[in-house]
Amino acid sequence: MSRTVVVGVDESSESLAAAEWAAEEAKARDLPLRLVHAWNWSPHPASDVPLGATSAGAAQHARARAALDRAETRVRGACPAVPLTADALEGPASTALLRAAEQAEVLVLGSRGLGAISGVVVGSVAQSVAAAAPVPVVLVRAGTPTAHPHGPAPEDKPRADVVLGLDLSDPCDEVVDFAFAEAALKGARLHVVSTWRSPSLYTLGPGELALAARPQRQEEWHGFQDAVLQTWRGKFPGVEVTATVVEGRAVTPILAATEGACLVVVGRRAPGRHRSGHHNGLVTHAVMHHARCPVAIVPHS
Repeated sequence: MSRTVVVGVDESSESLAAAEWAAEEAKARDLPLRLVHAWNWSPHPASDVPLGATSAGAAQHARARAALDRAETRVRGACPAVPLTADALEGPASTALLRAAEQAEVLVLGSRGLGAISGVVVGSVAQSVAAAAPVPVVLVRAGTPTAHPHGPAPEDKPRADVVLGLDLSDPCDEVVDFAFAEAALKGARLHVVSTWRSPSLYTLGPGELALAARPQRQEEWHGFQDAVLQTWRGKFPGVEVTATVVEGRAVTPILAATEGACLVVVGRRAPGRHRSGHHNGLVTHAVMHHARCPVAIVPHS
């Protein structure tokens, strides 16, 4: 099966925003778009069965088709030339979405916004799928300013950044490559944000204390970040890169950089020989809930 951009849709406004974002992504990648809606049969009172439906199962399937039809209408209006399929999948939502992701380049889901102060509600389905999907998962909420995420921006409006939260203690090729590729697709500047932390003073000897406190450490981390990015600067010469390295915890500067951005990219470690289960790390979890733009969670080894 050919690769696609897959978007999960339901009856929410967030999923409509996700569908439109996914359509723009499919257009930029020159890929078809697949809308999927998962429904799980459960008995309903007779009063909940729409007029004309022969059973509760038929009613649920009708709701699934209605959700897909609404999303398809939204997509056709935004990107009429994008090849499109729509499928109602029976079964638990997480299972169905993960199965659909196996043939996807990117999986896009909606998340519910509560505003800049309160953050974002990321539902249990989105959290579990983002933690287990074999491909990057992008979370989009209704009303999120995307600032011309694909294609040329109007001359009177600046191009929004793609933000990359880069962990210098464990820089991962998959995450960096995805961020550069997205910036290239969107014609956006890439803002790379990294942090470093001094070791605990209680663990250092007298000679090490002077080394830990020296002002050159900031420049050394800048140099290391630049070395990490060198390969991708050559691979994506058209992408303008701005880099930030600050001392402290990673969450605060990454979230600050998402103000006005069109996408933030963070990593999620996939299960391996020494790691079991599917988890989003603490930084990724915080960015998922509090970023002011769509969030891409990229699995890496």
